[in-house]
Amino acid sequence: MVHPPNIELFQEKVFAFYREKRRMFPWRETTDRYAVMISEIMLQQTQAERVVPRFKVWLENFPDISALAGAPLKDVLALWSGLGYNSRAVRLHRCASVIMEGYGGVVPSTPELLKKLPGIGEYTSRSIPVFADNRDFAAVDTNIRRILIHEFTLPEDISAARVQQIAESVLPHGQSCEWHNALMDYGALYLTSKKTGIRSLTRQSKFGGSRRWYRGQLVKELIRSDVIFLEELKDKYADCPWNLDEILSQLVYDGLVEHDAATSSVSNPGWRIKGG
Repeated sequence: MVHPPNIELFQEKVFAFYREKRRMFPWRETTDRYAVMISEIMLQQTQAERVVPRFKVWLENFPDISALAGAPLKDVLALWSGLGYNSRAVRLHRCASVIMEGYGGVVPSTPELLKKLPGIGEYTSRSIPVFADNRDFAAVDTNIRRILIHEFTLPEDISAARVQQIAESVLPHGQSCEWHNALMDYGALYLTSKKTGIRSLTRQSKFGGSRRWYRGQLVKELIRSDVIFLEELKDKYADCPWNLDEILSQLVYDGLVEHDAATSSVSNPGWRIKGG
């Protein structure tokens, strides 16, 4: 149990750091729920500095849910290229369609409804209404989990449910948006994983030459071409230690690519971005 005096001291320390070291990002200057949703999904497993230019260009091209839902997947993936994990872009594209059809083009404002959307998990379902609407929800990501474990001397194997309870107990009501931004900066600039030695629950493996790297390369090839043939891909990526047929099959399963019926043959199928 975290006692009130400790909570007050913790809040004061984090807010004091934020007043002095606050970072400026474009998504912190808006309360538009759609824009916040885009930033939150872009920021998943991607450094904030890399997201800034992508976020700006994205909103220039897809300024609202309607524009995103109506865009070809190929255009969406082209703008996403460089952020990694292209499946996030696919789910975001689907998410826009669901919001248009089921919510009148308005991004929902509660975790219960947001979690029903493609690609929206526990953290994001809370972070969207926190940053867009200053709602009093506690959103816990890797950084906030590390901060709470360190500051309150919690065991590293503490359950997610218990961390969530503690996050809710230290939340300053009425200041949720500022509080979460302050925690993000405190964890990114000061109480880092390197400083604390507290590891995240999931660690990314080496990217270059990985299956995920080749998957990303295939998507880039398909974005640049109307149709590309399996034989061509196998020639270009002859050094790939992974089975390209399996990677393409997974891309089909994930809704990124499809066979081009007009050009495909059994021996040398043609592929394209889905809907392209």
